[in-house]
Amino acid sequence: MTNQPYDAVVVGSGPNGLSAAIVLARAGLSVLVLEARSTFGGGVRSAELTLPGFVHDLGSAVHPLAAGSPFFKSLPLADHGLEYIYPPVAAAHPFDPSVGKTAAALFGAVDDTARTLGADEQTYRRLLEPVVRHWPTLAVDVLGPLRFPDHPLDMARFGLDAVLPATWLASRFKTTEARGLIAGMAAHSIQPLSNVTTAAIALVLMAAGHHRGWPVPKGGSQAITNALVSYFRSLGGHLETDRPVRSMNDLPKSRVVVFDLTPKQLLSIVGDRFPTLYRWQLERYRYGPGIFKIDWALDGPIPFTAPECRQAGTVHLGGTLEEITDAEQQTYDGKHPDRPYVLLAQQSLFDPTRAPAGKQAAWAYCHVPNGSTVDMTGIIERQVERFAPGFRDRILARATMNTAQVEAWNPNYVGGDINGGIIDVRQLFTRPTLSLTPYRTGAPGVFICSSATPPGGGVHGLCGYHAARVVLRDSFGKSVPVELTNE
Repeated sequence: MTNQPYDAVVVGSGPNGLSAAIVLARAGLSVLVLEARSTFGGGVRSAELTLPGFVHDLGSAVHPLAAGSPFFKSLPLADHGLEYIYPPVAAAHPFDPSVGKTAAALFGAVDDTARTLGADEQTYRRLLEPVVRHWPTLAVDVLGPLRFPDHPLDMARFGLDAVLPATWLASRFKTTEARGLIAGMAAHSIQPLSNVTTAAIALVLMAAGHHRGWPVPKGGSQAITNALVSYFRSLGGHLETDRPVRSMNDLPKSRVVVFDLTPKQLLSIVGDRFPTLYRWQLERYRYGPGIFKIDWALDGPIPFTAPECRQAGTVHLGGTLEEITDAEQQTYDGKHPDRPYVLLAQQSLFDPTRAPAGKQAAWAYCHVPNGSTVDMTGIIERQVERFAPGFRDRILARATMNTAQVEAWNPNYVGGDINGGIIDVRQLFTRPTLSLTPYRTGAPGVFICSSATPPGGGVHGLCGYHAARVVLRDSFGKSVPVELTNE
């Protein structure tokens, strides 16, 4: 442990912690990042989990928000080794043959997607074309804290659709394909699709896909972390692994501390220093459903029936809007559906560095009640087999994690909640507390920058960016040296 004093110490090396550290270092501050684990990255790490030569993403896998992040695009990450690979199909959504068309798909262009939706072609164009057209300016407002938007008219138009329940948004469409596509996108919110604002995640993910695609980082998601770490070091930043922080006494001397942690951990470390009201609000912070995750080593590609799925980096398995809506409601109600919504990624189809020649590595999870220890392996594999007959015959090895194991791997994922807290309407604008400056904690020199702050979960670094702006203004009297752009 170093005794050197720093201007700022960042606790946690997830994408938000590293982003905060980069902003502070670019402002000329001395910054130290402390990571409890032996590798940097938080939820953005990769490793051989199953068999030698098979590289699996331990957490996040496909990165539309990283590729389109207004903050990441302001950084020279390509110069530090980050390379994205873009599958021909961003995301595919298969159906049982009994419903007609075998799959819906999100392509890079709005026109290409719309043309596949039959009677819903024009409805899709009317919904997505304005969002995609204005996304370069909308993204800065959408992916940030609550404030008066820079482009209020564009934001108002977006908000009228985004505030809806996903089920209402889907009801504008006639075809099973379009309705299912909306449901698969909205289910990333990990909450009932009848909740208000669930349409927002569907619109954001589709707009990001049409604007920048849904890429995978070459070599694994760890490549994003490695590029951020490399760039931070080039700015003179310092990092240490194997440095858990259990109390403020574990920290070296600094003017400020920025925590890339969610409320549960923050309370255990700093709780006695917080004002009563702030502590009371953190104690009532809510976490949402968790995940059960599987990584497979496969003896060949997943044999999806639908050709669109064989060209997609991401596949949403869940069937119709009605099926996904029912499965997500059951999960929220504390049940384990027999046919859950499964989010599957097949990165090695497009990145041969992930698996030995002729083999494949695949990644999937389904939603489960927070804290569940039910083994969902058989249920997930049956759901894959439903759309890819013969899949189980190609499994060479698997690695699984229930919610307790997910949280043990990354303590920010409390009860398996990978969003760092449910993002429903009650917490959309109160992450982690009701405040116009949610990155302050009320304790002098202590700030929070995790996914429990706006704009929430996802690999985009924007929680860290916005937190660092507040740190610079409050504690150092400086303005941010990196302005956002989404051009």
